[in-house]
This record gives sequence, structure tokens and C-alpha cells, in this order.
Amino acid sequence: MPNARATHLTRRGILAAGGALGLGAVLAACGDDDSGSEGSDAKASANTSGPWSFKDDRGTTVKLDKAPANIVAFTGVAAALYDYGISVKGVFGPTKTTDGKADVQAGDMDISKVTILGNAWDQFNVEKYAALAPDVLISTMFDDAGTLWYVPEASKDKIAKLAPSVGISVYDRQITEPLERMWALAESLGGDMKAAAVTEAKKKFEDAAARLRAAAKAKPDIKVMAGSASQDLFYVSGTNLSIDLEYFKALGVNFVEPPEKAKAVGGGWFESLSWENVDKYKADIIMMDDRTSTIQPADITEATWKKLPAVKAGQVIARSPEPILSYDKCTPLLENLAEALENAKKVS
Repeated sequence: MPNARATHLTRRGILAAGGALGLGAVLAACGDDDSGSEGSDAKASANTSGPWSFKDDRGTTVKLDKAPANIVAFTGVAAALYDYGISVKGVFGPTKTTDGKADVQAGDMDISKVTILGNAWDQFNVEKYAALAPDVLISTMFDDAGTLWYVPEASKDKIAKLAPSVGISVYDRQITEPLERMWALAESLGGDMKAAAVTEAKKKFEDAAARLRAAAKAKPDIKVMAGSASQDLFYVSGTNLSIDLEYFKALGVNFVEPPEKAKAVGGGWFESLSWENVDKYKADIIMMDDRTSTIQPADITEATWKKLPAVKAGQVIARSPEPILSYDKCTPLLENLAEALENAKKVS
């Protein structure tokens, strides 16, 4: 993880949900010159009429003469809105992998139907953004200062002049809160929140939460560690600040918790360990950052990793530090952890 870039992100306090961004991989990803156009089969945009307004998590109320049709959003936000029947014109953030496939954060979106303004950190094509005639820009926020995720610091003022913005906070709260906020946003944009697929997804989420609570109660001694891998370092996330981990902990999951002093260098999100010290904490289950900017478990070659009890026992599962905020996409996160707890053996 390049030190200069890592220091910059830590100083702003917006490293995503306790995982390291693995910026070397991000910078090697596709550039910001990919684009597509909305196809006739794209999901319906807002169908509301009359004035539109929405109060975001900065306390800012955006008011328009009508519901926005030309929406530009952070990729994960666009993926969540897609699940609620709302299409966007442009996206920014991890959207396309180096082999041209959809990034994990793109969800079910057809990425050929949207204009990609930037695919990596600090990439945002302002000219393309202006050409879309945006009505609103929507992103998440990983700090309490209202910093819009993946909107570059250098061009944020130019971007702000072109359209109002909406920020949904994913900082220091449980995942249920931003899920509710994304639901409200989608509803305001014309999403059919009474559609069977939507209501069923919410019910499945609630059932999955109950299952995870029961699994955690049945296996209180199983220790879970949230990790993220880069070439030189292994990052152990604390539960504080991360919307998924805070919620899992509230449901009773027993997590490894790095001390606050150790997390200070990670802006309070995580502790950085050398691969030689990857066994510092005892864990029975390891949840690994699934973003394409990080090294995935199958590709970790470090001998110290392979010797970890959880790894040897096959008790390693994926974690999404930047969850797509729809009930449909968050339900598997609960189910996968519940299943891992149900089947886990005490190995630490």
C-alpha cells in the first residue's frame, strides 16, 4: 500500500469501513475514460411528479422542481438504487475490473448502460459529468465532516457547482440506519417500495438478522476477525465505525478488537500488521475484505497466513466493508456469517 496515498486517506479519516483500500491495485485499475449510454432496457427512473426534496445526512435539503432524472452516483449507491428500480446516468468509483467485468461494488447493474466518470481513487472526469447535465450527485460519507466518498478533493468545488449533492452517512452507526436512509431516498426518487421483490428482500434481511443473532448466542466463544490484505501489510479492523461490524457485534458476534492506540494510525478504523505478525490475534473465523482493490485469500502466498488456525480449518469467509445498501444485497452478508458461526469449530 503506497505510503503517501495511505497517509492521505488516513488523515482525512475516510478509509472505507475499517478495510485497507489496497490502493496499488486500485491505481492499476481501469482509467476514467470508459463510458456507455443508457439503454432502452434500463430500469425505470423516477416516476414522481411535482417538486422534489430530500434532506441528507449532512442536514442539507436538496430541492428541485421535479424528481431528478439525470442522477450520478457513487457506484455502490447506484447499485443500491438499481435494486429499487432507479437508474442512474453516470457512476464514479470501482465499477469495472481490469478484465472488463463488473466490479463487486456494481451489484446487478449493467455497467455498459452507464457512463463511468472515474474507476479509481482520485479519478472523476468533470467534463463528462457536465455533459450528462446532472440533476443530482449522490454518494456515501465515511466521516463526520460531510466528505463525499470518491469525490476528489482537487475537483470537488468544480463538481459542486454543476449539481446539488446528497450524502448518505455510513460512519459510526449500524447498517440498519443507512439501509433505511437509502430506502427513503429510493422512495423519494420514485422507487416502488411496495413491490413484492422489495418487501420480500426486507423480510429476508430481518430473518437473516434473527438467524445471525441465534448463531452468535449458540457460539459465544467463537472469535471472529475482520481482515484486509495488501502486498506488505495485513489490516485488522475494529468494530467501531464500521456499519456492518457494529451491527454484527450488536447481534452478539464476538469480534477481535484491536486496542484504540493500535488503530490510531488507521484513523481509528484498523490496525496494520506486518505479515510476520499476522498471528497477533487469535481467531476462529476470519472475514476478508472482498473488494477488488485488495488481495483475496486464494492469492495470499505468505506462509504465516497459511499457518493461521482459521485458515487451516477452512474458516475464512468474505466481508464487504462497503456494502451495497439494499436489503437484497445486505442479506447474504448476514447469512454467510451466520452459516460460518453455525459450522465453526473452536480452533484458536
